[in-house]
Amino acid sequence: MIDDLKLKIAVLPSTPGVYQYFNKEGTIIYVGKAINLKKRVSSYFTKTHDDAKTRILVSKIVDIKHIVVATETDALLLENNLIKKYKPKYNVLLKDDKTYPWICIKKERFPRIFVTRKMIKDGSEYFGPYTSVKTAYALLDLIKELYQIRSCIFDLSHENINTGKFKVCLDYHIKKCKGPCEGLQTETAYNNQITAIRNIIKGNFKDSIIAFENMMHEFASKMEFEEAQKIKEKMDLLANYQSKSTIISPTINNVDVFSILSDETAGYVNFFKISNGSIIQSHTIEIKKKLDESDKELLELAIVELRERFNSISPEILVPFKVNVGEHIKVTVPKQGDKLRVVELSLRNAKYYRQEQFKQVQIVDPERHTKRIMAQMKTDLHLSAEPRHIECFDNSNIQGTNPVAACVVFKDGKPSKKDYRHFNIKTVEGPDDFASMEEAVYRRYKRLLEEDQPLPQLILIDGGKGQLSSALKSLDLLGLRNKIAIIGIAKRLEELFFPDDPIPLYLDKKSETLKILQQLRNEAHRFGITHHRNRRSNTALNSELETIPGIGKQSVEALLQYFKSVKRIKSATIEQLSSVLGNSRAEKLHNFYHKKE
Repeated sequence: MIDDLKLKIAVLPSTPGVYQYFNKEGTIIYVGKAINLKKRVSSYFTKTHDDAKTRILVSKIVDIKHIVVATETDALLLENNLIKKYKPKYNVLLKDDKTYPWICIKKERFPRIFVTRKMIKDGSEYFGPYTSVKTAYALLDLIKELYQIRSCIFDLSHENINTGKFKVCLDYHIKKCKGPCEGLQTETAYNNQITAIRNIIKGNFKDSIIAFENMMHEFASKMEFEEAQKIKEKMDLLANYQSKSTIISPTINNVDVFSILSDETAGYVNFFKISNGSIIQSHTIEIKKKLDESDKELLELAIVELRERFNSISPEILVPFKVNVGEHIKVTVPKQGDKLRVVELSLRNAKYYRQEQFKQVQIVDPERHTKRIMAQMKTDLHLSAEPRHIECFDNSNIQGTNPVAACVVFKDGKPSKKDYRHFNIKTVEGPDDFASMEEAVYRRYKRLLEEDQPLPQLILIDGGKGQLSSALKSLDLLGLRNKIAIIGIAKRLEELFFPDDPIPLYLDKKSETLKILQQLRNEAHRFGITHHRNRRSNTALNSELETIPGIGKQSVEALLQYFKSVKRIKSATIEQLSSVLGNSRAEKLHNFYHKKE
């Protein structure tokens, strides 16, 4: 498999969507749907296919593109639209009369409601499409159970009804219809039913349930319990029914959709082309920034470029904010409904494209990836230099015992564990985080200065204003206040505190800068806690040595200096212990652990 294809497959999202395979001429040769894009596309290149046509298809693939959608249903519908649009060589082509069904409310007096596969532009309302004809008919059956609507194809004009041209059919006698053909039901009452049905098809059951509930109580108050029970059964039908969602809307026709996502270096613009309520084209481009252009400038540039590239003459575009692209194009910024949802879907595709580009760069060119991250952090944190070398401090003490501090080091956004350091706090009595922080920071940078070691571009303090102020005192004493940037990060709301600024900075929870700072903070906490536990454990064991009769503090110090750990002392022979303590005390110590075991 070509390396480019391997790379594209490696960064595919594990979400529902539609994938498109292209040959060396740039022609779409296959369109498919998937619940999990990455797993499905990978299977083409990792499995041995029995079908010869599949093996030929795979051999001709030179490029892959994909469109992310919200659900499996959306992927199915979008696949159908793209196959009909491009007629790929290796797809089974669907004929027009086998396309997905719609529910139609016919534009006529006393409207009929029926399932159809053809859309006629006569003012009628169409809802769908539905991925299964069974789904469409199930909804239609529900409507007929709830409301009495006509199924005949008569022209129920005023003249025809008034002249008595039609007679009621069987539906009237079995109470499936109220007989508007003979004037037994008013047009207003019939249209009230149509309004309720329209809401149900859209998934809004609230009004219908309230109306049925009122009817049920009315029948019950009149002691008509049989009728009240029938209404209750209809309410149960409504409550148990779950409508099928779709990203397609017949109200959106011949429209282009654009969205943009940007960072410090580039903008990512996604383009959808919608025809007859269906997405038939999707494309995302990356625009490199030159002079810190705004999203509005980038989007206007991309709209002109993409419409020209794809020969689009759609009279309307949907965008997330107002743009100026000429008087001949209607610009719509949707606030709700289907149009807003399709703009949000476009933005989601732009986000996935951006993530995939980053992952590819991280694999192919890690240095470029690092430069981007560092540039982003410099901007987000208002630094004078890229924070290639960051150090983070954290304090640890439990119930005021064995206070320690940890310093972890990140270089180019990654842990440099050989540079980690921990500090046993020497000058502080009890649980004083501020004083402990002051001591640790002072000792760390005093030593770096003495050894002429490189200083970090950024210091991160785990804590709020108090810990930050303590660290600043140490930097002031060392004359480093203006040489190293320093910030504090508070745990509760992830606020970032800066020196001499009472207002904290809040970064986007999904920003890469905040994620790196959180990783630093968590790593410092982990490193500090581990050292603290070890120290408390050693202290407990040292205390145990002092409880042995004849073994005093000086003896314990001599033993630890010679054997380095309590574990080695416990496993030492009498001869080894005698060389440090003498025969008498060595025998007492050996017997103490031997009997205990």
